[in-house]
Amino acid sequence: MANKYTSIGGQALIEGIMMKSTEKTAIAVRLPDKSIDVSYMNGKSVREKYKILALPIVRGVVGFVESMLQGYKALSISAEKSGFADEEAAAPKTEEQKKKDSQFLNVVMVIGVVLGVVLALGLFMYLPRLCVSGIEWLIGGDITSKLLRSVIEQALKMTIFVGYVMLVSLMKDIKRVYMYHGAEHKTIFCYEKGLELTVENVRRQKRFHPRCGTSFMILMILISVILSTVLQMIFPSIYSIAWLWTIAKVLLVPLTCGIGFEVLKFCGKYDNFITRIISAPGMWLQRVTTKEPDDDMIEIAIAALKACEPEVPDVDRTGCCNDNI
Repeated sequence: MANKYTSIGGQALIEGIMMKSTEKTAIAVRLPDKSIDVSYMNGKSVREKYKILALPIVRGVVGFVESMLQGYKALSISAEKSGFADEEAAAPKTEEQKKKDSQFLNVVMVIGVVLGVVLALGLFMYLPRLCVSGIEWLIGGDITSKLLRSVIEQALKMTIFVGYVMLVSLMKDIKRVYMYHGAEHKTIFCYEKGLELTVENVRRQKRFHPRCGTSFMILMILISVILSTVLQMIFPSIYSIAWLWTIAKVLLVPLTCGIGFEVLKFCGKYDNFITRIISAPGMWLQRVTTKEPDDDMIEIAIAALKACEPEVPDVDRTGCCNDNI
């Protein structure tokens, strides 16, 4: 049976899954009473209103920002509906208390985003540079080769990212999110194969998908490695000034994001020797960021996909799954 070409993508949430198609964005969450709640979000992209934002490279930047914002909103909704935010509460809460808790959770998540950005700057920009300085101290001299210095720094960046993902996967709650992530991938694969969306059919599918957000993050890092190396080779004086180098790296983020989106879209649409090589690092890391799901998680993924399934069949795979973990 021929595969469907679909733009449906998704995101694992807290005891739930968000699925997004070209027409709708649906969130399915397992409620405390074990029933499944399905709700919808505004899935319209600003790219539909302003055509200039749909241009190659630019659309990747816009899509990434929108995915981040929508992803955090979906996480907030799933945390509230699943009862995750109220787990420590001993007594039932009034509607006013629930509203206050929801507002508090939103504030906490915003603070978390800010701290995440600060942590990312420290881990992926300053720490590799500091490690290179440490290596120079150990060998008692400077690394004169700009290319070698850049290769060491970028290799450290990749090591830090993979190590971070692996450490996070040890957390109990994150492990469940990764299981929902696996359910999401399996369900999309089942849909793309044109099979009936049943627990049995979904369970037989692979959990590694080339359009995954994990692959997108790996692609961004690899592209950042290339762009940073080129920049360092062309403008070596920038690297010698820490704050100027940091600004330059931040300014490269939109370009990195845009190129990564186009490459991921290409890999999702075509399956050949080149795309499999490009996708390989991300597919490997998905062994960490996806886990085999339970049947009840698969039920959630099926409910979310059915709720967002477009009335008009998709003609190409333009979406990607978003893993804001």
